[in-house]
Amino acid sequence: ALSSSTSSPAPAPSIPQATKPTKPFGYGYPTLQPGYQNVALSSGAQPSNPTYSGFQQYALQYPGMHQLSSSLSGLSLQHSSQQPESLRPVNLTQDRNILPGTPVQAPVPNLNSDLKKLNCNPDSFRCTLTNIPQTQALLNKAKLPLGLLLHPFRDLTQLPVITSSTIVRCRSCRTYINPFVSFIDQRRWKCNLCYRVNDVPEEFMYNPLTRSYGEPHKRPEVQNSTVEFIASSDYMLRPPQPAVYLFVLDVSHNAVEAGYLTIVCQSLLENLDKLPGDSRTRIGFITFDSTVHFYNLQEGLSQPQMLIVSDIDDIFLPTPDSLLVNLHESKELIKDLLNALPNMFTYTRETHSALGPALQAAFKLMSPTGGRVSVFQTQLPSLGAGLLQSREDPNQRSSTKVVQHLGPATDFYKKLALDCSGQQTAVDLFLLSSQYSDLASLACMSKYSAGCIYYYPSFHHTHNPSQAEKLQKDLKRYLTRKIGFEAVMRIRCTKGKKKIELELLLLHIFIEMAYFMNSKLFILHFVTLSKSCLVLKSFPSQRSDRYTILCLPNLLIVSFFMFKSFTHSEFILVEAVDRSISSSLSDARDALVNAVVDSISAYGTISSTSQQSALIAPTSLKLFPLYVLALLKQKAFRTGTSTRLDDRVFAMCQMKWQPLVHLMKIIHPNLYRIDKLTDEGAIHVNDRIVPQPPLQKLSAEKLTREGAFLMDAGSIIYIWIGKNCDDNFIKDVLGYPNYASVPQKLTHLPELDTLSSERTRSFLSWLRDNRPLSPVLHVVKDESPGKTDFFQHLVEDRTEAAFSYYEFLLHVQQQICK
Repeated sequence: ALSSSTSSPAPAPSIPQATKPTKPFGYGYPTLQPGYQNVALSSGAQPSNPTYSGFQQYALQYPGMHQLSSSLSGLSLQHSSQQPESLRPVNLTQDRNILPGTPVQAPVPNLNSDLKKLNCNPDSFRCTLTNIPQTQALLNKAKLPLGLLLHPFRDLTQLPVITSSTIVRCRSCRTYINPFVSFIDQRRWKCNLCYRVNDVPEEFMYNPLTRSYGEPHKRPEVQNSTVEFIASSDYMLRPPQPAVYLFVLDVSHNAVEAGYLTIVCQSLLENLDKLPGDSRTRIGFITFDSTVHFYNLQEGLSQPQMLIVSDIDDIFLPTPDSLLVNLHESKELIKDLLNALPNMFTYTRETHSALGPALQAAFKLMSPTGGRVSVFQTQLPSLGAGLLQSREDPNQRSSTKVVQHLGPATDFYKKLALDCSGQQTAVDLFLLSSQYSDLASLACMSKYSAGCIYYYPSFHHTHNPSQAEKLQKDLKRYLTRKIGFEAVMRIRCTKGKKKIELELLLLHIFIEMAYFMNSKLFILHFVTLSKSCLVLKSFPSQRSDRYTILCLPNLLIVSFFMFKSFTHSEFILVEAVDRSISSSLSDARDALVNAVVDSISAYGTISSTSQQSALIAPTSLKLFPLYVLALLKQKAFRTGTSTRLDDRVFAMCQMKWQPLVHLMKIIHPNLYRIDKLTDEGAIHVNDRIVPQPPLQKLSAEKLTREGAFLMDAGSIIYIWIGKNCDDNFIKDVLGYPNYASVPQKLTHLPELDTLSSERTRSFLSWLRDNRPLSPVLHVVKDESPGKTDFFQHLVEDRTEAAFSYYEFLLHVQQQICK
């Protein structure tokens, strides 16, 4: 348990004054940036002053620790008017309007303007706290987790790409030169992580952007917190391999009935020339039911050859050299196969699925080169290695006590996935099923091989057209998005800090950090953390190294100014997902509630607030209870509702790999009223005027039958139409004369030549932009059966087995007062 001591922190030691920099030397040398310092130190020597760092001149603008202690010491309610906005106390049980009018933005570290400009994009690299406590004891006292959230290969609009034979790094800790190093003079720079003095290479003196010599401080590596290097052969363990794609397709009777094969094959035909890769790109296909089918696509054949292996207990490759073929050389045969596949198994009566043997064959086929395996599965594997039995009892779905089988039933898929990972092979799973398929077991194939999971419950190409459309859109992005192989990531942090418990996922990484001070207390003005991600790209065939650095201020006192509800909520939910599997769902739910209780009670202890009749939190913490309540009502953690086991497991998977900005919409959707959109406050995006309606509370009290509301829930966008909604809106936006004529299942907005239609579609299009996956649109009428799903997202209201927001606050207050 974390300490809840109420003792005051020790007085902050004094901060030595930064040495006034002397005039730099060098003929014609320009005015130096603040990081430059003319300090005589021998190469490799350690500074005698432990506070010396590349930020000394910045620190003159940043308040000293005594000043900071003074400004934050009065945390009582009586002095709230003198505190920063983030520390202003809020009475949660009385102030019901805590939700801001616009979507919540990620807080930024409390740095001066110069450092803020240099810091990285928070969507790529952020911390749960905006300030780093100086000691572990201070962190324990605040009862807040210290963690990092990384999205290392996030698409960036401005990313400097550097081609150079010399990548400048610290000789001691191997940190890349970055905006937060200090230049001692024109020829030497000091590492901001380990403080070693390094020489500036001659090549680095030339700036390829300005085409000038003698200005290393203007190089893009020193001006940008995120850069990407095109690495030389020195950074490669082996020459770049070709991009290799293998598609493993379920062709059982259940798969044919679902009709997914037509969509997959058509998408491949349309995007075959857009697959990332070069002239060496290779591709192959495996289909399976009770047997495993391979396809010889070797150049020179008149048509594809189907090779069937029925011995699934000892799977083998019938013709190893002709199953993965060059995409360009065998393109016509590949097209013939894709045109034929949807009809090849039309009349099959084979109901079994030998997924395990098919995956074993895929591993054997991909091992020499590595690559990406795309698996499409529609049912429970029933034959051969990795066969599974149904573990879901529909009668137990509504249990409020125990939810079983959240973990895998067998370690077969995990072991095979780890073997694939060892051979640089990632496995992506597309699960298209209307029945239980034990996703808890199948997900291990992707989880442990750095792959992705796509889930389409109740998929049917005609009975569920919205899911079919979503699969089509997802496949287009999946087949054409940027891709890399053989990724490696390293994280470094300022001397004196130590990282533990690293869990690596290729696109989304959560890191829990703890640190242990050396025997001497180092007083640091700032803590810097950096990550470098090396990846072998498929096109062009080269290796790139993306480097990102994050700077955070260091605090010697406990301050809830450092709290970030937005990031903190996701960090604790990742821990809750792991606890659900390792312990139980009820333990995970208790842990989520305790996180709120601990953080608010810790704030009360530190700020000396003792009002028994009030639940007081700082402004920086005010949304945290709301987010946790929203988490408790998500499919991953909720009880008392008929949640399918596969749905629950997929929701847990989403919690661990969705980018934060998209995941928060799933946890706490954004609700807008759209029947009265205007241009007031609108923004301009690519010559398009986008209305910006204010956010509404997620409560039925905000809905009116005279209006229309849009809810952005991440993977789903709902438009709810009130029973008495204005006929003009229904006609101008939906294209129907009145409410009664609107169909029950409407998934598209027509393009109508009306101002209301243009505004609504512009707003909807803006919401959909820059998303990893295409959200499904559902138009919901007031009395339609589909409104149940819509109302489940109104997290501030009471449900059959969960508190309303106000009741939850009272529960938290009761727990604190125990």
